[in-house]
Amino acid sequence: MHGMLRSMLFVPADSERKLAKGAAGAADALVLDLEDSVVPERRPFARGLVRAYLDGRGASPRQQTWVRVNPLDTPESLADLAAVIGGAPDGILLPKTRTADDAVRLGHYLTALEQRDGVTLGATRIIAVSTETPMGVLTLQGFAGSTPRLAGLTWGAEDLPAAIGASTNRDDSGEFAFTYRLARSLCLLAAHAAGVQAIDTVATDFRDPEGLKREVRAARREGFTGKLAIHPDQVDPINAGFTPDEEELRHAQAVIDAFAANPGAGTIQLDGKMLDRPHLTQAQRVLAMRR
Repeated sequence: MHGMLRSMLFVPADSERKLAKGAAGAADALVLDLEDSVVPERRPFARGLVRAYLDGRGASPRQQTWVRVNPLDTPESLADLAAVIGGAPDGILLPKTRTADDAVRLGHYLTALEQRDGVTLGATRIIAVSTETPMGVLTLQGFAGSTPRLAGLTWGAEDLPAAIGASTNRDDSGEFAFTYRLARSLCLLAAHAAGVQAIDTVATDFRDPEGLKREVRAARREGFTGKLAIHPDQVDPINAGFTPDEEELRHAQAVIDAFAANPGAGTIQLDGKMLDRPHLTQAQRVLAMRR
């Protein structure tokens, strides 16, 4: 893993102003978006802008740069890839995957384009948006062992309703309806089954900072390690929420120390609680998240 990405900020790939603003912020990764946020007639311009941005990053950029291309079953997708891979983006965010075969096929395209453009073979990573199609939700387990380029899975709840004839993705209380909570859980499990990062979807209301903090807390408790952002104001709360605080780090270190002091023990006592090996694994994970 090339470092955990806590925050991935979407930036419309045809907006120099928003690109500059995103680059000045604290997002772990920018996602230059050639898909939903760019109208088709501006895509050629946007591809050029992405390539220029990638070429201008310098030797050791502070943040990663990813590109969301168009879905593989559209002619736009290969045009996107052919235009940007020479700039050596850190990875490709692949939308509307139908099965893990889409990620495998993207991997083949990337190998060919890296070869053509003199980019290190295998350097371009893949994060799949894995729940935007009905087939995508039902075949999530296929990502395990699919391609060594896979760095993460994320989910989306905006395209699925249209695909299944639903009028909304919310229930009467305003929360995600069961189908979308199911898609989220399956994405989380599939990411861990594949040994890659689980990244939570966007909070669409960027004027609700408290709601965002709640979402980040819940996502992290459940096992997500990062979240997509659609507005620069969302980045700091997301980064904070996925960074362990001093108390968590202290507790994790205490768990690790206690097991180290009792090397043969399967279970130990700490602060009046019984802990077993999974607690040790979780403590190691918390320390690994420290920046």
